[in-house]
Amino acid sequence: MHFDADFIIVGAGSAGSLLADRLSADGRHTVLLLEAGGPDSYPWLRIPIGYAKTFVNPRYNWMYQTEPEPELKNRSIYWPRGKVLGGSGAINGLVYIRGDRRDYDDWQVPGWSFDELLPFFKQHEDYHGGASAWHGAGGEISVAKPVDRPELCEMIIASAEAAGLKRNDDFNGPDQDGVGYYDLTTRNGFRSSSGSEMLRRAKSRPNLRILTHTQATRLLFAADGRRVIGVEAMRGGDVVRCNARRETILTLGAINTPQLLMVSGIGPAPALRHQGIDVRLDSAGIGQNLQDHLQCRMVLRANRKITQNDVLRSLWGKLGIGLDYIVRRRGLMTFAAGQVGAFFRSRPELERVDGQLLQFSFSAPKTGEPLHPFSGFTTTVSQLRPESRGEITLASADMRQAPKIAANYLSTQTDRDFYVDALGVARSIFAKEPMASELHSEYWPGPQVSTRDEMLDYVRGMASTIFHPCGTVRMGADEDAPLYPDLSLRGVDGLRVADASAIPTIVSGNINAPTLMIAERAAAMVLADAARRQD
Repeated sequence: MHFDADFIIVGAGSAGSLLADRLSADGRHTVLLLEAGGPDSYPWLRIPIGYAKTFVNPRYNWMYQTEPEPELKNRSIYWPRGKVLGGSGAINGLVYIRGDRRDYDDWQVPGWSFDELLPFFKQHEDYHGGASAWHGAGGEISVAKPVDRPELCEMIIASAEAAGLKRNDDFNGPDQDGVGYYDLTTRNGFRSSSGSEMLRRAKSRPNLRILTHTQATRLLFAADGRRVIGVEAMRGGDVVRCNARRETILTLGAINTPQLLMVSGIGPAPALRHQGIDVRLDSAGIGQNLQDHLQCRMVLRANRKITQNDVLRSLWGKLGIGLDYIVRRRGLMTFAAGQVGAFFRSRPELERVDGQLLQFSFSAPKTGEPLHPFSGFTTTVSQLRPESRGEITLASADMRQAPKIAANYLSTQTDRDFYVDALGVARSIFAKEPMASELHSEYWPGPQVSTRDEMLDYVRGMASTIFHPCGTVRMGADEDAPLYPDLSLRGVDGLRVADASAIPTIVSGNINAPTLMIAERAAAMVLADAARRQD
């Protein structure tokens, strides 16, 4: 079985869904989109709180595990990644953060400064406040504020302000600093993503073919070995050959994009030979430079029944939540993974914010487990620009076997110090009114954890990913970067990477918005190159 198309896109996640829509929009080009997962027909994929239903669901989730992390007491950390049309954008927590404009300027990649990228952020944005210098309106993806403003959220904002943080109603505006409600990718009570909004409308186009349950197993090369001409994949036990007349574009994400490159012979030569893979291109940077945001949780007990734990422990409470959603499209079922948050300095002398706080109106021993049997809520702190770097390596030459993920969390003193300081910042917020009077106690880490050594030990045993892997096939102007600034692969023709693996240095916040921007920028470059070749 084989298919031909002008463009082959491998991976129908946030980036791949947007690219499929953009490249097929004018009808001039044929596009083939491959996705290892299935269709996005599961109702919980459309409901915002549905991420709780897909977090440990192998039908829609790759459910990766890292290698034992030396600085986290040799724990293996669970990494959920989307395996469905829409990818991780179909199962994520819906928080929309671009990052600090200086993140992009610091990349020092030609064409990728913040001012040059802002139009690509705005292009697909339908911002709740309308068009402005910072935001787009009328785009495909809705960026909205939470409709509900629970009492607990309002009190946490007030306490953060009392602790010295300023109120910020737009973390994606001119200044990231402060506390407020997050922007969320929701529309009228439903998830709004590139899969649900853009790919859904593009499906009916005759020039776009989508193959689900189709896992790419290797890249195909021309006889000279220097041009990628397509992809070989497995579909229902059959080998499928997909030929690209113009380009193959990889959008499998920061784990599977470098994996596919390496099993195809592109990567660090010694590591490839160790797996018995013929080396087509010795590219030492493939799979390296892995970055992620680590989070550490605090759990607090409230004096009053003002948390979602209280509502969800009652059958009548659950029925009320469902009814509220059905009738008004409001309530807990519209909640994202963090309604309220803050960007803060872990130490007052810092020039830039270096930490992010997310607030959850419920608590549980672990994500996906039953809630605590008390009035509990959760606060997490994350380091925005960690120094630690990890890697993706092969466990096997078979693409169907998960690669090895080594995040190397907390591998520098700066990173370790941050979490001790950041938990102190969070404690200082809850020591201020009105929250000080609302707290029954600090459940985790608890008042018995007080010294810096005790705090760091708590972090080592508690911290986990907040699901932002990136950087494993970085772009750059330097010769060591696997990608050119136009996202094409150094040393190979006919191939681009257009997902979070292209990010040189992790941005200050959640990475779905930057990933969409990269895909938007890639679509413009691909179409411009195609137009030039036709001329």
